[in-house]
Amino acid sequence: MKRLIDDLDENVERYLMLVCYVFCCAVIIHDVGRRFLMNYSAAWSQETAQYAFIYLGWIGAAFAVKERAHIRFDIVQGMLPERLHVWIYVAGEVCTILFAVIALRYSLHTIEQLWQFGGATPVLRVSKIWAEAAVPIGFSLIILRSLQRLKHDFAALRANEPVFKGKALFED
Repeated sequence: MKRLIDDLDENVERYLMLVCYVFCCAVIIHDVGRRFLMNYSAAWSQETAQYAFIYLGWIGAAFAVKERAHIRFDIVQGMLPERLHVWIYVAGEVCTILFAVIALRYSLHTIEQLWQFGGATPVLRVSKIWAEAAVPIGFSLIILRSLQRLKHDFAALRANEPVFKGKALFED
């Protein structure tokens, strides 16, 4: 059971991104084929692919936080001693958490408004909460992954080890 939980902790974003991406591709390929072969396009395909892509983006943002793969400017960091790098990462994670908490609060307000007054997607006519929920889910995952990064950073600091820096762009 612990192995399953560890595997999910390590790869849950990868699995979810794969599902969203395959779904987007399958729906778009299906609709393009349908448009060219039958000269008919299904209205639901664009909307479902669009919402899957939105979820893909938010899940990918959380994955990037976990892997420290977001864009960063590390020229100043390169000039500082190695022992100070951990504090730069800690400051970055704290800022990320603060921003995500504020954004989560406001995105939950949108969900509350939809819950109270209702609202449906234009084509599928399902509750718009399902579409808008991508934002608070994404920011919740970002907060979780930032907290995990902080935990690992402080563990590296206590063990006097170098902090995990993530991969550079185009690095294997």
